[in-house]
Amino acid sequence: MKQLLRPDYIFESSWEVCNKVGGIYTVLSTRAKTLQEAFPDKIFFIGPDFWKDKENPLFTTDEDTLEAWRKHAEEKDGLKVRVGRWNIPGRPIAILVDFSSFYAQKNDIYTQAWCDYQVDSLHAYGDYDEASMFSYAAGKVVESFYHFNLKESDNVIYQAHEWMTGLGALYIQKNVPQIATIFTTHATSIGRSIAGNGKPLYDYLFAYNGDQMAGELNMESKHSIEKQTAHHVDCFTTVSDITNNECKELLEKPADVILKNGFEDDFVPKASEFEAKRKKARATMLNLANKLLGTDLGDDTLIVGTSGRYEFKNKGINVYLEALNRLTRDKNLKKEVVAFINVPGWVGEAREDLIERMQSDKKFDTPLHVPFITHWLHNMSHDQVLDMLKYLNMSNSADTKVKVIFVPCYLDGNDGVLNMPYYDLMIGNDLTVYASYYEPWGYTPLESVAFHVPTVTTDLAGFGLWVNSLLGRYGTLDDGVKVIHRTDYNYSEVADSIKDTISEFSGLDDDSVHAIRKKAAEIAEKALWKHFIQYYYEAYDVALRNRAKRLSDKK
Repeated sequence: MKQLLRPDYIFESSWEVCNKVGGIYTVLSTRAKTLQEAFPDKIFFIGPDFWKDKENPLFTTDEDTLEAWRKHAEEKDGLKVRVGRWNIPGRPIAILVDFSSFYAQKNDIYTQAWCDYQVDSLHAYGDYDEASMFSYAAGKVVESFYHFNLKESDNVIYQAHEWMTGLGALYIQKNVPQIATIFTTHATSIGRSIAGNGKPLYDYLFAYNGDQMAGELNMESKHSIEKQTAHHVDCFTTVSDITNNECKELLEKPADVILKNGFEDDFVPKASEFEAKRKKARATMLNLANKLLGTDLGDDTLIVGTSGRYEFKNKGINVYLEALNRLTRDKNLKKEVVAFINVPGWVGEAREDLIERMQSDKKFDTPLHVPFITHWLHNMSHDQVLDMLKYLNMSNSADTKVKVIFVPCYLDGNDGVLNMPYYDLMIGNDLTVYASYYEPWGYTPLESVAFHVPTVTTDLAGFGLWVNSLLGRYGTLDDGVKVIHRTDYNYSEVADSIKDTISEFSGLDDDSVHAIRKKAAEIAEKALWKHFIQYYYEAYDVALRNRAKRLSDKK
């Protein structure tokens, strides 16, 4: 084994630093403690400052940390930053940057990116400008920090996550060449778009041209920054073999290292409080169901859940609903089922009629109006979940054994109805289903098994493929992770497989369920960051060696 080169300083830039949006937040926030222990206060996370003068619950300002540089950055370099600690395990240093002043230079910045790296910003729309101005500002922040605090002999890494941070990585590559750059794509923007637009991604992946598809799907600018960054940084990485196939075909660049996504078990309650938390979560969810539906479901009810981004097809929400509909007619179903869809939609306000019932100790025997949803939506008549429930003619009536409840908000503990954070509710599930069609990794099933909740996923998810490779075969319910084979065209078979798995689970005795929960937790243990951090050390080594080669070639 060669000796891996080790960085002295690491900067990581992401839209999701101190900004809880999606799976990348989980990647960064769960890994931070492991890196902070290995590089104490030599790892700096850079994120966008949306909160300005308001208090960000995920960030604590610390005026003393990096004080001299912060003042220099503001006075000499015109950079407005806040320095403090990210309120997560490990409490690493976070630098939040106000990027609003760079909009005035937007056209010049884009012109330079085209001249230097042929980044096409001409077709930009939507969130492209906002992400790019943040990205550029983050690059300027690292440039300023480097020249103020560091020396040429220091090994410095800059890791940029997703297309949103590509511009900053390329800025550093050109303007601070002593810094080694890593770019991580967690999902190719064009692959996600092909899948989300109903086109078959997998059978025809070999035939797609990324540039051509970007033009067809109006994705030129995002695809361009992603592709050019992948080609020019010192080390290009992605999160799974399945996404690496996309990178090879659509970005025309395979990853140098695959950074599998781990988890940290600090988030999981220890034995003493585990059962109490599980009991509370179940009581909360069943109380919600009974108050919304006017039922009297007891503790032996099977609680099933799905969650994640509201990508109706990509995340398999459609096939989950199809499976639940088929389950209503399954003669082998042994228990009442309450199936939750915890997916943030275009949410309005929490339902007053439901809140009133939730605060009452009374039992109700009539359902509320629209007994499927906990919060009103701005688009009640055009919501995909509600539309499909209507299309399937699902009723949530007292005489059906399968009830579906849509919780269309972020579970941050302040939603007005459940008022419990996501992990505090996750622990109450009996089984989860993540039947993804497009899922580069799949944190949601990994989180599920970390909380000892068996899960159903697919082999189109990086996590599902990893489980199969771990077991040397397809995962089954007995393993704690059931991995279903999914293709572009076998939607109906996937729905049947989910239905059969829930039905089978409903008939298991307590000992069998306990054994499956134990197996689920054992799989989660193998995905802890202490096992997966090694891939990051390999990426640092590749980046530092390529930086050295790049600098020597210039001499």
